[in-house]
Formats: sequence, C-alpha cells, structure tokens
Amino acid sequence: MQWTNLNEQTVYENRWFRVNLADVALPDGGRLDHFVIRLRPVAAATVVNAANEVLLLWRHRFITDSWGWELAAGVVEDGEEPAAAAAREMEEETGWRPGPLHPLLTVEPSNGLTDARHHFYWGEEAAWTGEPRDAFESSRREWIPLKLVPDLIARGEVPAAGMAAGLMMLHHLRLG
Repeated sequence: MQWTNLNEQTVYENRWFRVNLADVALPDGGRLDHFVIRLRPVAAATVVNAANEVLLLWRHRFITDSWGWELAAGVVEDGEEPAAAAAREMEEETGWRPGPLHPLLTVEPSNGLTDARHHFYWGEEAAWTGEPRDAFESSRREWIPLKLVPDLIARGEVPAAGMAAGLMMLHHLRLG
C-alpha cells in the first residue's frame, strides 16, 4: 500500500518554504497530482527547574488568531544541529541559556501535506543572560508548574499539537 513519488516540480518557493506538485503513483496503478509543502526542520526547547516548573512563552499566532503557551522554537539553520538550534532559540526568545539539552521527541505535524519535522528538547538547568533578544515573539515568559500541563492542554491553552505532545511527554517523563 505504498504511494510512490515519481516526480516533483516546484510551483513556488521563498526562504521559508517550497510548494511542489508531485506526480504520485498509487498502489492500485492509478496516478494523481498532490501538492507538497517542503519546510526546514524546527527545533524547540524548554527547561524544568528544581521546583518542577517548565519555562513557557505566552504568545499570539495571527494565522489562527489564537493565544497559547508554547516552547521557544524556530527554524534549524543550514548546517546547524537541531539541539543547537533549540538552545539558540530558547536564549533568543526567553533570555535563558539552557544547559545540556536532552531529546524529548520528534513529530511530523502534518505529514499528509508537508515534510516538516519538529524536534523537541528539554534541560534541567538554565542561566539568565538578560532580556530576550526576540522579546517580540511572546507577550510574556513564565515558569509554569509542570503538574498543570495536562489541564492547560485540556482547556485549549496549548493549541499547537506539537507543543502539546512535547509538553505531555515531558510531564510523563518527569512526573509520570
């Protein structure tokens, strides 16, 4: 039951993404045209402190016009390792430089349409380096008790699926 990508043509591209049209062979011998969005990988990170609080950002997403808690995240630059990107983004967006980061999980948020991979990391220590360089990324940054994560998700306060998955995995690892 495997679909086979016979060929792709780029329809549109910019520095953030590429839209391709794929010629796909189906298992029954049929063929179809399928749009594919090609994206660079994303890396996200947070820290859990000694009080079992997790560092989160409260931010607005204009595309869905929604507010919610998120981990610091951003695009993995060419030649950059995902863990290094996660640490860089966390410091830029929160003002906290994480210590050693541990892999949490990697998800494919919409693998029927895009090849995006989101890499999540967490650490147990961080050093305050000053006000975040990218403070415009969020309205506030707070240490939230990790035990509250399931309730935040249930109330819709973590609307991004990957963020919810990462936070639930972290809750399970630390408190489960």
